[in-house]
Amino acid sequence: MATPQPRAARDHRVPPSRIDARPLRRRWFAALAAASVLAAGAIAVPAAAPPASAAPAASQAAVDGWWDAPNRPSPDAELNVTGAPFTGSVKGEVRGLVDAHTHLNSNEGFGGRMICGAPFSPDGIAAALKDCPEHYPDGRLAIFESLVSGIDHHDPVGWPTFKDWPKTASMSHQQSYYAWIERAWRGGQRVLVNDLVTNGVICSLPIMPKDRSCDEMTAIRLEAKKAREMESYIDDIYGGPGKGFFRIVTSPEQARQIIESGRLAVVLGVETSEPFGCKMILDVAQCSRADIDKGLAELQSLGVSSMFLCHKFDNALCGVRFDEGTQGTVINIGQFYSTGTFWQTEQCTGAMHDNPIGGASVPELEKDLPPGVEVPTYTAGKNCNTRGLTSLGEYALKAMMARNMMIELDHMSVKAASRSLDIVEAAGYPGVLSSHSWMDERMVSRLYALGGFKTGYPGSAEGFVTEWKRDAAARSTAGGGYGFGLDFNGVGSHPGPDASPTKITYPFSAAGGVKLERQVTGERTFDLNTDGFAHYGLLPDYVEQIRLAGGKAVVDDLMRGAEGYLRTWEKTKSYTSKQNLATRKPAMASTSEWNPIYSYQAGQAVDGSTSTRWASKDWDGNPQWLGVDLGASVPVGRVTVNWEKAAAKAYEVLVSDDAKNWRPVWSTTTGDGGLDTASFEPTAARYVRVSMTQRTTNYGYSIWELGVYGG
Repeated sequence: MATPQPRAARDHRVPPSRIDARPLRRRWFAALAAASVLAAGAIAVPAAAPPASAAPAASQAAVDGWWDAPNRPSPDAELNVTGAPFTGSVKGEVRGLVDAHTHLNSNEGFGGRMICGAPFSPDGIAAALKDCPEHYPDGRLAIFESLVSGIDHHDPVGWPTFKDWPKTASMSHQQSYYAWIERAWRGGQRVLVNDLVTNGVICSLPIMPKDRSCDEMTAIRLEAKKAREMESYIDDIYGGPGKGFFRIVTSPEQARQIIESGRLAVVLGVETSEPFGCKMILDVAQCSRADIDKGLAELQSLGVSSMFLCHKFDNALCGVRFDEGTQGTVINIGQFYSTGTFWQTEQCTGAMHDNPIGGASVPELEKDLPPGVEVPTYTAGKNCNTRGLTSLGEYALKAMMARNMMIELDHMSVKAASRSLDIVEAAGYPGVLSSHSWMDERMVSRLYALGGFKTGYPGSAEGFVTEWKRDAAARSTAGGGYGFGLDFNGVGSHPGPDASPTKITYPFSAAGGVKLERQVTGERTFDLNTDGFAHYGLLPDYVEQIRLAGGKAVVDDLMRGAEGYLRTWEKTKSYTSKQNLATRKPAMASTSEWNPIYSYQAGQAVDGSTSTRWASKDWDGNPQWLGVDLGASVPVGRVTVNWEKAAAKAYEVLVSDDAKNWRPVWSTTTGDGGLDTASFEPTAARYVRVSMTQRTTNYGYSIWELGVYGG
C-alpha cells in the first residue's frame, strides 16, 4: 500500500497553547451576525426560499478552486483529497451519496455530556475535539461509555494525539468534526440528514453527568441553532455567507440547486423519545392533540422536514422496536423511569417481529431501582411489543401528512409500523423513510411501493452489499437509488478493521475522479484497513471497500442515492389528499344487521365517520357484499376498507358500469383486518363492490368506512 509523503511543515503539530484563534473567532462572529439576518427567514418561515447567496448557481461551481477554503483555521484536520468536486446533473438526475440518518449536534443533547467533543468550535480543533471533563485522567469514570461499549478506560486526550478515539466501538466521542464531513463531501456525498436528537430519560439517569436541562424540546431547539451556527462557521472559512460547502435546505428544490452546484445539502430531522412532551405514564398520555399541533408547527419553523414518532421508549404515540443486549437493558430501565412500566412482549402473530430483549445485567443501574422492582425476564419467542400506534399516534401521523413531512418508520414496533403503513397506504402518501436498517425487512416492499426511501446501517462491506441486493427488486419499483444511515454520534458502533476481509489500497479514486490518501488528523493517520470506519471522513474509504466487495453496480446505485431521496421528498411535498369518492354516496349491501335500538345500514360505511359502521346480518358463513354508487363513471384506482373486528380473510373488489356486469380488479385470501388498501390499474366505473367470502371471526362482516379513490 502507498505511504503518504511527509510534508515539509505539518502545521497541525502546533501545540494547542500556541494557537491564536482570535482572528478566526472575529471572522466567525462577524459571519454569524451577517448570516443570522439571512437565516432568519428560513427559521421563521420554513416554506420561504433561501436568499440567493445561500444557494449558489451551478455556474458558480465552475470557478477554479471554489472548493478550497481561503480562511481554513490553522491547525486543523487534513482532507487528503485532490481534485474538483463534481457538479451539475446527468439526464436531469443529481448524483451523489446520501446519509439519511446521522447526528451532527448530539453533543448538545442528553444533558450535554454524553457525546464528548463538538463538530466545530470558533476556538479551533483543539477546543472542538476534546473529551468530557469526567473522562479524565484515564476514562474510568466514563460509566456510560463502559456500559454501552465495554471500554472501561481510555486516554481522554483528543487533539493532537487521538490515541484512543475516535474509535469504531466508542459510543461517546465526537465522530463528525466538520472537516471530516468536508472530506466525505469531497469524496462524493451530496445529501446529509442531520437528525436533531436527545433523550430526556437517559439524560436523567443517575449515571449520566450533565451540565444543562434534560428537557427534550429545549435540546432540539439548541441543536437546530447549532446546526445553523455550524453553517455560518463553514461559510466564514470559505469566504463569506453562502460560500461554504455545507448548506441547510428546507425544500427539495433548494436541495437540487445546492447539489447541482457541487455542494452538500443538509436536511434537518428529529429523532427523540418524547416529542412535544408526549410521554406516557402508566398508559396515560401526558399530551394532547393541541400539543402535537403546536409541536409540529414549531419543528417546521425550525426547518425540520422529517421526524420519528417514537424512539427507544414507548410513548403516548407508539410502541418501539426493542434494543438488544446491555444497551437493551439500559434502555428498558429508562423505559421504566419514563413510563412506570417495563417493555411488555407477546407472541408475534406473523413472521414479522421486533428485536429480542437482551438479558444482560446492569448492576450500576439496577441497584437504583425502587425496592421490589426488578427488570423482567422475557420468554424466548415472545418478540413483539404489545404496544402499537395509539389514537394520538394516528393523529400525529396524519398531522405530519397534512404538513407534508416525511415520516420515519424505523424504531416503531411491528404493530406501530404496520398500522402506520396501513394509514399512509390508504391515503397514497409517499413520504415514508427507513433510514438505518431498524425496520422488519418484510415491510420494505410496502415502503417502496408507496414511493418511500430506504438506506442501510453500515456493517461489514459484504453485509452491506447483501442488504442492498436483498431489497433490489422492491427498490427498482421506486426507481432505484440507495444510501447510508451512518448514525454517527448516535450511540451505535461501526465496522471495525476486522469486519471485512476486503482491504482497500491507498490512494484510490472516488466519484468525479478525485483522489484520496489516508486521512490525517493531528498526529494520527487513519486507515480504513487498520482503524475501521472510525469517523465520518472515512465514508469515501468505506465506499471504496464496498466497491471492491460488491462491484460497480452497488456504487452506481449509491451514487443515485441523492436522487432517490429527493424523489421521495418531492413527492411528499407535492402530495395533496385525494377525495373519497364514496363519501355520502348511495350505498347498498347484501344484508344489514339491525335491532330495536340500532341499525347498521350500508350508508353508515360511507358517511365520512369512523365511529359508525355497516354490519352484515348473516353470520352463517354465506358470502356478503357492500357496494356504492358513485353517480357517474369515473376513473377508480384505489379502494380502502377500514374493518371492524369482524373482518374478511378472503374478499375481492369488483367494479361495474351498470350494477349487473361486474369485473374483478383486486382480491386477497390473507386479509387480517385493520385498514386495508387495494390498489389496481385505474379503470372507469360507476359502481364499486367489496365481495366477502371467508371470515376472520365467528361473526359476520363489519366495515367502519369504505373508501374509493381516483386513479
